[in-house]
Amino acid sequence: MSKKHQKMLYRILVTAVLFFTLFILEKLGKLEPVPIWGQALLYAVPYLIIGYDVLYRAARNIRNGHVFDEHFLMMIATFAAYGTGEFTEACAVMLFYQVGELFQGVAVGKSRASIAEMMSIAPEFANVEQEDGSIEEVDPDEVAVGSIIVIRPGEKIPLDGVVTEGESFVDTAALTGESVPRKASVGSEVISGCVNGESTLKVRTTKCYEDSTVAKILELVENASSKKSRMENFITRFARYYTPTVTIGAAVLAVLPPLILQESFVGWIQRACIFLIVSCPCALVISVPLGFFGGIGAASRIGVLVKGSNYLEAVAQMDTLVFDKTGTLTKGEFKVTRILPADVQDAGVQGDAAQTALLEIAALGEAYSTHPIALSILEAYGKQPDLSRVGKETEVAGHGLKTTIDGKEVLIGNAKLMEYAGIAVNVPQGGGTMVYLAQEGRFLGTIVIDDEIKEGAAEAIRRMKQ
Repeated sequence: MSKKHQKMLYRILVTAVLFFTLFILEKLGKLEPVPIWGQALLYAVPYLIIGYDVLYRAARNIRNGHVFDEHFLMMIATFAAYGTGEFTEACAVMLFYQVGELFQGVAVGKSRASIAEMMSIAPEFANVEQEDGSIEEVDPDEVAVGSIIVIRPGEKIPLDGVVTEGESFVDTAALTGESVPRKASVGSEVISGCVNGESTLKVRTTKCYEDSTVAKILELVENASSKKSRMENFITRFARYYTPTVTIGAAVLAVLPPLILQESFVGWIQRACIFLIVSCPCALVISVPLGFFGGIGAASRIGVLVKGSNYLEAVAQMDTLVFDKTGTLTKGEFKVTRILPADVQDAGVQGDAAQTALLEIAALGEAYSTHPIALSILEAYGKQPDLSRVGKETEVAGHGLKTTIDGKEVLIGNAKLMEYAGIAVNVPQGGGTMVYLAQEGRFLGTIVIDDEIKEGAAEAIRRMKQ
């Protein structure tokens, strides 16, 4: 609970003590000797303690031309109650209204805190390289476009830019949900909010902080309530006409019937107040946006960022879910599950010697790589590759790599690499990530790398189907 909420709670408790004391004294008849103006003054103390801010906001909004809101309705309803001598009702209505406001404020505060906690992707500093080669730690807001920043292993990338020096793997999970790190080398674009891997990178910034990816994401989430759902837009339009109609209707009810029927104004003003309070759309107008805001806050507590109420509404109406498997349904921990030399794939059998030879070539080819798939091949190989057998290695972007092993050209990569080299491959049945190998233009075989399914994934899918 914030200091503001604590102050409101203190006001509520003080008001409640004063109000219930006066209420009990009134019911016991102890206030009968006190003149009506004296009772008005007694009740004015708790009324003003609990309601002064509501009256101030109502007056300020009227001055600014925004008349018909909940503060205005509370003001005229309690003033009318006071004017007809119903002092207890005026205090009680204002007290219960502020209790509701306190609950609302605490709920919104918790949602904001949850959203703020999810904002941990925001970088706290940037290491800027100076002209003399020294490194200065500054606030990301102060970094100019075109500056060279140094990102050490394990640090968040503070600004969008292009790598000018170094090679590493970047963890983009906080922004994209993708558990497999992305390789970053000279010329690669990197975005803020990601985490650098095991090597230092130098990056030339291409955007200032306020235009960077992470700043845009933070802005989207912080301003999520501005992207209203259809229900919220309808309620806003509804309240624009309904609230003035109710207010005018209450005024007519307070004035016309006593004039026409020649009855007391007091009774009809009381009826108008009842009509006003019962018909007040505040609960409807406030509850709908608060419901969506609470949903956004609740989602953030479990690690889900929602960009706006309209997206939350869309999720509630969807009937199909499409999953990215890696890191969502599976652990993102790659292991070699099948080794399929070319000469035995069609026969559906596996020869140990052929498997060992194929895995050895793959391990030699991937010996210098730190990519998770390469590491899984090296783990399956189980020993240190003889690097003296490996020659110059060339990466084919997005496809794989070309290297020489024992003086022979070897290709290791995906089907696009084989297609690019004009080599026909045998695509095995079943799932998994396929790593194809070829030597001197001849297809050698396939290594299948698969992921482990997360515990509870099947149960989660079953529950969502329900």
